[in-house]
Amino acid sequence: MGFFKFFSKEKKQTLDQGLNRTREGVFSKLAHAVAGKSTIDDDVLDNLEEAFITSDLGVKTTVKILDLIQARVKQDKYVNTAELNDMLCDEISKMLADDVNADKEDFVIEDDKKPYVIMVVGVNGVGKTTTIGKLAYQYKKAGSKVVLGAADTYRAAADEQLEIWGERVGVPVIKHNMGTDPASVAFDAVSSAKAQGADVVIIDTAGRLHNNVGLMRQLTKIKDVMGRVIADAPHEILLVLDGSTGQNAFEQAKQFVEATEVNALAVTKLDGTAKGGVVIGISDQFQIPVKYIGLGEGIEDLQIFHKDEFVKSLFGK
Repeated sequence: MGFFKFFSKEKKQTLDQGLNRTREGVFSKLAHAVAGKSTIDDDVLDNLEEAFITSDLGVKTTVKILDLIQARVKQDKYVNTAELNDMLCDEISKMLADDVNADKEDFVIEDDKKPYVIMVVGVNGVGKTTTIGKLAYQYKKAGSKVVLGAADTYRAAADEQLEIWGERVGVPVIKHNMGTDPASVAFDAVSSAKAQGADVVIIDTAGRLHNNVGLMRQLTKIKDVMGRVIADAPHEILLVLDGSTGQNAFEQAKQFVEATEVNALAVTKLDGTAKGGVVIGISDQFQIPVKYIGLGEGIEDLQIFHKDEFVKSLFGK
């Protein structure tokens, strides 16, 4: 289960295929970094630094990895390049933040946390509403009664897109007219879910520019209003990031973490990018667990993130 649960053969293949572009990019850079070397020296470390930064791990995470490698080399006296992948897998896996629910069954809600309230945040274009639809599908498939809340009242297309997903999955969508106070939609959605005896309620939010102060204040208001209906709601504040945007995703993460209490990440569009290293950098720097990764357009292509399997796949193990 959770962290220790192995992927089925089909899911493992999907993970490997989805990370193919990132893996090829990382390996080609790592291969160049150690070419012609028999041991890890300063030149190798310099080449590794370039490889990791250009793979979008970020400067801080790259420096941390290099420091760990240097410490291991100093401790073990001699480390050859053949051992480098094993060392990197080990150290990077340790760096990724753990999901406190990693040992729970996937998409199953404990009775004392129903309805489980998920508030989804992120800028437009990262796949936020699509992620909500895929989450709704997975929860319903696991036997949960799901309610969606359309609290992005600034874009008519947002309501329409969420309604399409609601119809596709077969779950109700609570919505108001365009321009309505988003917090009132969230309040009604959580109230309705509670009254219906729903297991999960997922709230969509506006995704305008992440540096919009008014938007960030609105997210705080939505969060507070839901807490009036269910004392500890929202249980999960899920930040959706587009893995293909590389360093821009770091800035988005920084702004949203400052604005609200993000406690889970979903990184989408990893199948179409060589910048999958951003998953490692963001989880490490913000110490927020990656809970989901998107590896395709299909309704089942949103996967629970298992850090050990991710790192092994990334390094071709």
